[in-house]
Amino acid sequence: MLPFRFYGGGPIGSGQQGYPWVHISDVCRAIRFLIETPSAEGVYNLCSPEPLTNAEFGRALAHVMHRPFWLPIPALAFKSAFGEAATVLLDGQKAYPQRLLNLGFEFQYPR
Repeated sequence: MLPFRFYGGGPIGSGQQGYPWVHISDVCRAIRFLIETPSAEGVYNLCSPEPLTNAEFGRALAHVMHRPFWLPIPALAFKSAFGEAATVLLDGQKAYPQRLLNLGFEFQYPR
């Protein structure tokens, strides 16, 4: 959020990389659901069933913060600043809550 606070928000690298997200209300509900479901065991992805790209998430964040979405951060600059940690945001993540959905959990905020 820091770049957006200073009117410098934009896509990281291509902006097309996967960006899993989830609403805090759905996180709380999912944790309670898993605690109360006897057959739930193991690891679960707590992320929205409708993933976004980095650019889509950034545009939504800029909109909510009433800030522009205009200053792209080149991949090389991001790698120089953050080293190997930049890989997570530049390559993206492909996470899907399949096991949670299979148990019957319904997201209030899938989008």
